[in-house]
Amino acid sequence: MTDENITTEDIHEEVIETLKLCYDPEIPVNIYDLGLVYEIKVDESGTVTIIMTLTSPMCPVAESLPREVEYRVEEIEHVSSVKVQLVWDPPWNSKMMSEEARLELNMM
Repeated sequence: MTDENITTEDIHEEVIETLKLCYDPEIPVNIYDLGLVYEIKVDESGTVTIIMTLTSPMCPVAESLPREVEYRVEEIEHVSSVKVQLVWDPPWNSKMMSEEARLELNMM
């Protein structure tokens, strides 16, 4: 695929695949399937905005996980910059997990 054919949707999909490589160290499921990522926006300039939460405000990786997300997404070709916004509303709960995550954690 040439650079002219790269769309914001292509970048969005690459961001999702990259987020699936990031894990909450206390739960053996990636942060995307865990439901910690609320929104991913990609604009035409390649700026990616990720709105995410953590399992708890007291999460031991509250400082490091958002930085890891930013670092990993910045490495994607065609991403010009990354903004990670940590939010607490709505609060995360186990119903936000994907079916795959629930299966992995035997919660079905």
